[in-house]
Amino acid sequence: MLSRTADHLFWMARYIERAENTARMLDVTLTTALLPQSPQQAEHGWRAMLGISELQQSYDAVHQQVRAPEVIDFMVRDPRNPVSIYTCLQAARENARAVRGALTTDVWETHNYTWLQLQTQLRDGLLVTDPKQFFEWVKFRSHLSRGVTIGTMLKDEAFFFTRLGTFLERADNTARILDVKFHEIDTAPAHKANGTGGPHANGSGGGVQSQSQSQSGNGNGNGNGHAGAQGAAPHYLDYYYWAAVLRSVSAFEIYRRVYRDVITPLRVAELLILRRDMPRSLAASVDEVCLNLEQVKNDRSGETARRAGLLRAELQYGRIEDLLAKGMHGFLTGFLERVNDLGGRISQDFLVPIESLSPPNHNVERGHRVAAPGG
Repeated sequence: MLSRTADHLFWMARYIERAENTARMLDVTLTTALLPQSPQQAEHGWRAMLGISELQQSYDAVHQQVRAPEVIDFMVRDPRNPVSIYTCLQAARENARAVRGALTTDVWETHNYTWLQLQTQLRDGLLVTDPKQFFEWVKFRSHLSRGVTIGTMLKDEAFFFTRLGTFLERADNTARILDVKFHEIDTAPAHKANGTGGPHANGSGGGVQSQSQSQSGNGNGNGNGHAGAQGAAPHYLDYYYWAAVLRSVSAFEIYRRVYRDVITPLRVAELLILRRDMPRSLAASVDEVCLNLEQVKNDRSGETARRAGLLRAELQYGRIEDLLAKGMHGFLTGFLERVNDLGGRISQDFLVPIESLSPPNHNVERGHRVAAPGG
């Protein structure tokens, strides 16, 4: 397959997955912002999301205050934001159009209609009147695109590059959704000591204690049983915070089926990081990256496959206690760096024309192609 064709397919899939995950991240942040808290704490939650998305500076350049309506507008419809839902769905459609001949009619029409319908949704004001319904629509269109791809495309290199883009992006974004909450814990402002703060479960490793710790204390799954005195959230707020995180990755029912117990940060982290049978977990996503890399491997991709395999092995044989030893925020930050490294190496090995490899010219920032080539 021509590297330019593979490039379009890879980024088409990444952009549609990124739009979905941006909707998921906004949904969980909006849900937790509705919980009882001070305006400063609500602002801290939105800043944490912008920071994890590497968009704080871009946002500050066009907005003076961090408020929910402005952040949502910036993350959804602002064309100046290179990873807004608007920009991502437009880029997905343009990349699909550039390789129309490599796609089935069903796949192309799905991407094209999603882009056209997005403009109708924004023009009709759905984002303002019911943002949660809008986020559900974005997720549905991504599900539809993925299902049509699996159900209608030949299982050849075009299919495997599409799937590779999907799962690399999913690994990145699931880590970011988790890191939004753990970053809040690690950088929680001092006024959280009044006991009305965000997800905080006193213990080592980014606010998450070991399983034995979480089952001791007052028996409410929050650890030492005096959250307010230690600056943690009351247990009822803790539940709603982590339940919102689970729902943001369609994992709430799965959590109940697997653990059949109270929601704790430790178990949420274990489910979304190490469980290979959880579809949106880091382990499951890296598994799929490795499998699809194997299908498209070439003479130059050995080191990329090795690094992906090493990351896969660490997740496959790792224990949540080991991850907590370095702090959950530190682990997730390191994971994002390694995923970004894999994205750059995939670009070198498969997507960038050979004559462009010296010097490297990925044109990628945080796993983002600035312009869809040929689009």
